[in-house]
Amino acid sequence: MKKVINWLKNLRPLKVVSVFVLGFVLLFTQACSGATAAQPPQQKAESSYIERYDPTKEYPLNTPRGGMNNFSDVDPRGEAGEKTAETKAKALRDNSKRNVDQKGIDSTEQYVRNYRQGTPFPERVKNLGEDIGSSTEELTKGVVKGTQRGIDNIKDNASNAGEDLVNKGKQTVKNANPND
Repeated sequence: MKKVINWLKNLRPLKVVSVFVLGFVLLFTQACSGATAAQPPQQKAESSYIERYDPTKEYPLNTPRGGMNNFSDVDPRGEAGEKTAETKAKALRDNSKRNVDQKGIDSTEQYVRNYRQGTPFPERVKNLGEDIGSSTEELTKGVVKGTQRGIDNIKDNASNAGEDLVNKGKQTVKNANPND
């Protein structure tokens, strides 16, 4: 009982009054505020026509292209893929043209100019022979380099094989006699 009396003695009337006043202010400001709650949309009273949901307005449709079926067989969402394929094809064309121009091959314009100017056939054959000759020289040099590299690898492997064989033999003897 002493605890309850001590608690009531510690209870100050100013605290109690301030809690009641703040609660009243909170209720009053919420009830009388100008903000309205969100209300669901209501039908228009002027029109008797009711708008209906039309799913075709949300999706892109094929545009008529003419022809027997009047529409394309390609999904309109796939047009981005068509554009990507076209850009890749253009990049490949440009790359092949650049390769023809940079690889030391005479350009197509030069072939056309030679043909139109009437470069004699023996001279064209001579030019072609020189190109083939230089290509075969490069090919033989590459084959010789590759063969020499292969022979060097075989020599290294053969010398390493002897050492590996000795090491494997020692390891086998050690594994056979674990007590030693």
